[in-house]
Amino acid sequence: MKKLLLTAVAALAISFGAKAQTEQGKIILGGSVGYSYDHLNGSDANTQSFNVTPNIGYFISDNFAIGTRVGYAYRQEKDGEIKDKWGSFVAVPFARKYSGTETFKFFGELSVPMAWGTVKNDGTKVASTANYGVQLSPGVAFFPKSNFGIELSVRGLYYGNDRFTNEITGGKSISNSFGLASNFFSPQLGVQFYF
Repeated sequence: MKKLLLTAVAALAISFGAKAQTEQGKIILGGSVGYSYDHLNGSDANTQSFNVTPNIGYFISDNFAIGTRVGYAYRQEKDGEIKDKWGSFVAVPFARKYSGTETFKFFGELSVPMAWGTVKNDGTKVASTANYGVQLSPGVAFFPKSNFGIELSVRGLYYGNDRFTNEITGGKSISNSFGLASNFFSPQLGVQFYF
């Protein structure tokens, strides 16, 4: 009888713990920081990019959170004497659904990435940019501790609308993209805190 009672208490504790990180009323805090440098061999051309995007979310019900990422992205493209600097304000509202155990949870995230920025050449504004999209991303979260998660996700299904306005000529261009990016050799890595 004691073994049965002990087993029932352990099963109850595990099932409660399985949603402790993602239960209603909890808050997610985290973010991402990225840097990249590309150089074309045999030329002076190179590209550097940097971004910082903190996020916050709130569990409106067990295993379902809504939130936003707000940050800044910067890119510098250099080709000989030409040096363009791109700076963008980034906002990404999202909704996330989790499913799994206490240690591992799979999630699906629906997000609406948006960015507004400028392009400068030698300190002079030469263009304005605006980017809008919708993205459905799968991922997995590993919880080594109850309030700390390490996440791996891929881009998934996406749609993007990019707008570029040349401030000098007044010319405008709009491009649309749609695809399924499931490159498991290039996942996004994130860290989240659950309170």
